[in-house]
Amino acid sequence: MTLKQLRYITVVADTGNITDAARKLYIAQPSLTASIQEIEKEYNITIFNRSKKGIELTREGEEFLGYARQVLEQANLIEERYSGTVTGKHRFSVSSQHYSFVVEAFVELLRKAGGDKYEFHMRETETYDIIRDVAMLRSEIGVLYLNKFNETVINKTLRDNNLTFTSLARVKPHVFIGRKSPLAGKKSLSLEDLKPYPRLSYEQGSHNSFYFSEEILSTADSDKEIIVRDRATLFNMLIGMNGYTICSGIISKELNGPNIIAKPLNVNDYMEIGYILPKAIHPSTLTLDYIDILTRKLKMGNDNDLEVKH
Repeated sequence: MTLKQLRYITVVADTGNITDAARKLYIAQPSLTASIQEIEKEYNITIFNRSKKGIELTREGEEFLGYARQVLEQANLIEERYSGTVTGKHRFSVSSQHYSFVVEAFVELLRKAGGDKYEFHMRETETYDIIRDVAMLRSEIGVLYLNKFNETVINKTLRDNNLTFTSLARVKPHVFIGRKSPLAGKKSLSLEDLKPYPRLSYEQGSHNSFYFSEEILSTADSDKEIIVRDRATLFNMLIGMNGYTICSGIISKELNGPNIIAKPLNVNDYMEIGYILPKAIHPSTLTLDYIDILTRKLKMGNDNDLEVKH
């Protein structure tokens, strides 16, 4: 196996088409196909499924691609360190629940380390997909929370995928509401206060277990439920429907605007916000820088009952 073969595989995966990949790599299509098949034979795996519609990664191909990207990134760093030339794009990926401080940290890292060429991915996605992204090395790091309700199931899932969880901060639950909500005048809120209003939560796809819910107290009864897929829709619903969502309370006025506010929720619970990493792989320099920025953003993001761990 050579670095050139690993680059071939990443380009084919990115283009989704052997012909386009061969053209981009300035190589004959039969030679490209033969090179990939040589690796598949060497390691007794199938990286791509091939059909008339094109090619797509298999499950073991996704795993192989994740390792290939790690190797190529390290090779690029060596090249830059000792030759002074940039040989490729800086690449970095984050998978996270819907936290504005995660996006803020991502933007700061991009401004600091992106350089002239980069490919950065910010995936706000379902909880189980965060775990799978990091396990399959589609993302270098994932951000999610644990609490006394979900920690047994989430920790088992992390162990099964050979991942570690490191706490960044423990926060008390808050409620996001619109600034003009009937509840906006209260200093703090109870579950009884919330009952008349629509509860908003993020869709969790095929792994729609309460244990994978992004919102704590997901088993509490609610007569009015609105399920969304993205943060912009959720915030529009908070304002337009006088809805609410239970959250960390860490809010960015720069990203979320002035019309969303956070109120403390009077419950005996917590959210342990942290990051997940592959157990067997040492974090890259970009990942370590990102963790430092995350920690700083958390310290800046909320002055109320926030215990930052780093």
